[in-house]
Amino acid sequence: MAILGQATRLGIGVFENSGLAELRPDRTETDVKAIIRAAYRQVLGNEYLMESERLVSAESLLQQGDISVRGFVLAIAQSELYRNKFFHSNSQIRFIELNYKHLLGRAPEDESEISYHVKLYNSQGYEAEINSYIDSLEYQESFGENIVPYYRGFNSPVGLKNVGYSRLFQLYRGYANSDRAQGQKQGRLTWEIAKNLASPIYPVSTGALTGLSTGGRGETYRIRVLQAASVNSAVVRRGTAELLVPYEQLSSKLQQLNRKGSKVISITSV
Repeated sequence: MAILGQATRLGIGVFENSGLAELRPDRTETDVKAIIRAAYRQVLGNEYLMESERLVSAESLLQQGDISVRGFVLAIAQSELYRNKFFHSNSQIRFIELNYKHLLGRAPEDESEISYHVKLYNSQGYEAEINSYIDSLEYQESFGENIVPYYRGFNSPVGLKNVGYSRLFQLYRGYANSDRAQGQKQGRLTWEIAKNLASPIYPVSTGALTGLSTGGRGETYRIRVLQAASVNSAVVRRGTAELLVPYEQLSSKLQQLNRKGSKVISITSV
């Protein structure tokens, strides 16, 4: 179950209801083609792929079993195709944000993660930057060799900070949208990460979920939550509640609600 609840209303039902894209030992040609489509969609940020852009050699290696899904993901991210779409056309911070989203399925959690990758690229270059995600223990534990990366932040996985799911929505702009179509070349999370604050989230009229591109400093936000049943009560039914929280306290309040087992339904400015 998605951590925010009401997944369809918030625009993430497609992720809640779909299974993992995993290439199994008894795979068929149809299975491999589905994995290839899923990998392109994830790693290229939902970008439309022209037939002439396809990585024919890497696809062939995957079909023949000479590389794993992880190897195919690596081939996409190391390709000139990926560089042209996301590296050459964006600021370094935006590029790092998208690498986290595309390759680890989450948003950066704090400033140290951004700083690490800035230093890594400046000292070792593009290939080392890409390899650092795909060769990481986090990637191996989350996806292994045969699962296409997916947006883990929507399900609040164990080991990730609570603030991460609100930041992922800042990078995610709807299933029908692509990362390049957003026209965003500078980092979306620079201010929030520097201040260690959560990004406000709210459903819009289209049913997709969005985040504020900049922090609403000095503003107040209404949080609607589905409260966890009390451990001292025999009643197991949950109820909803609304809280008014200053922007500066938003991150700590979200963390507190998560510890209590409450589900955030929406966050809107007052």
